[in-house]
Amino acid sequence: MTEPETDATRTARAQDPATAAAPTSGGTPTSAAAPTSAAASAPAGAPGTVGRELRRRPLFLVTGGCVLLLLVLAVAPGLFAGWFGHGDPRVCDLGDSARGPAPGHPFGFDTQGCDLYANVVHGAGASLGVGLLATGSGLLVALVLGTLAGMAGRVVDSVIARVTDIFLGFPFLLGAVVVLNTVTSRDVFTVAAVLALFGWPAMTRVVRASVRSAREADYVVMARSLGGSEWHIVRRHVLPNILTPVLVLASITVGGVVVAEAALTFLGVGLQSPSISWGLQLASAQNTFQTHPHLLIFPGLFLSFTVFSLIAFGDTVRDALDPRTR
Repeated sequence: MTEPETDATRTARAQDPATAAAPTSGGTPTSAAAPTSAAASAPAGAPGTVGRELRRRPLFLVTGGCVLLLLVLAVAPGLFAGWFGHGDPRVCDLGDSARGPAPGHPFGFDTQGCDLYANVVHGAGASLGVGLLATGSGLLVALVLGTLAGMAGRVVDSVIARVTDIFLGFPFLLGAVVVLNTVTSRDVFTVAAVLALFGWPAMTRVVRASVRSAREADYVVMARSLGGSEWHIVRRHVLPNILTPVLVLASITVGGVVVAEAALTFLGVGLQSPSISWGLQLASAQNTFQTHPHLLIFPGLFLSFTVFSLIAFGDTVRDALDPRTR
């Protein structure tokens, strides 16, 4: 036989949240703490919340539109190259070598007498192609190794960390120069593979840190307590909640890789003809830009606009994910 509950007991029960949901002597358990537990177990940065936050930011709409335009330009340059003339970057006339802007040729001609506007438009494909391929390959490696390091034990984590440190010990551009100097044919895929070789370690560290943070979240702990396998937890709970910040980092990385490709090509160890890229156009202008500045200005403007759009887009999405800026 239980003793009747006194006023002092009821007062203590009301003040203690840990016992507020405990069963009383004559009733059933209450569910006052259930909403709090459910809210704590929900992952932060839900897609709906992030989407509403992004739509309220004009800079996201502007930079997102610019990035979309650049992607269309890279995939289908023919839609834009023929706006003012024939649009073929390989139709050249040495009689027009290095001529300035003229009717039908708003950017003028390069040193080979080719239409510079058509070359700049078609150059977006190679430059962005290297950036996207290198970043995508590096991101795939980072997701695999970073997830293993974050979810596995100390031994696997230590091995991956030491391998990452070794690659981080090589300067990015210097390592790419050394490797590319040993390659006889340098096309989009070769340059992208070399840049990915030295680009994955930084992204791996970010993925590892995100995974280690996500695996301690309430919804992951609950899934593990319900008997979920590690593969199920990674696939259904960890990866979906780290993918957004990782993709933001990747969008910023694309801009850096585009600049790296242009720098390597300018130094003579990047893309080679017959490829068409902004780096090749800047390299061909280095000896004549003082007398023919248009050879440097227009490819440089397109390169700067692309890098600015990609980095600004990534920064805007990152700010939307940060609750401190809301």
